[in-house]
Amino acid sequence: MDLTHILNWRRMTPRLTTSGQPSEAELAELKEMGVTRIVNLGPHDNKGALDDEPGTVTELGMAYDYIPVDFEHPTDADFEEFRDILCAHPDETIHVHCIYNARVSAFFYRFAQDAAGISVEDTAANMESIWRPGDNWAAFVGLNAARGRPNQYKGEDY
Repeated sequence: MDLTHILNWRRMTPRLTTSGQPSEAELAELKEMGVTRIVNLGPHDNKGALDDEPGTVTELGMAYDYIPVDFEHPTDADFEEFRDILCAHPDETIHVHCIYNARVSAFFYRFAQDAAGISVEDTAANMESIWRPGDNWAAFVGLNAARGRPNQYKGEDY
């Protein structure tokens, strides 16, 4: 089951899915499809964030992990926390989101480069279907040729 009506929905593996910000109703749909853990990389004060996502997720009976990644300054510590969460729960069905799925797609691309059992090519294509990281994000994921360039978003810049 895929929830393609959620903004920038993507299935990474049978147990890992990603998207932009889901609504409260969409969080309930994620629960219905078997998700047991939500990982949010979008700060709670971002435009479009839910008023009480941790409370909603908890009420639905799912675990909630929050890594508020500053879009202007993603850090290795943010990535390590993300990687540690995914690696600590190998048998759970996990949905990872941010506001648009830009942060998340970049994190998964970098995760694949760490030989995480996910295809680098597939995660690159996934990221490309949402955006092309530039500047600080290009450095973060190791796309050195794009350093100094602006971020580009599918449908807007290319």
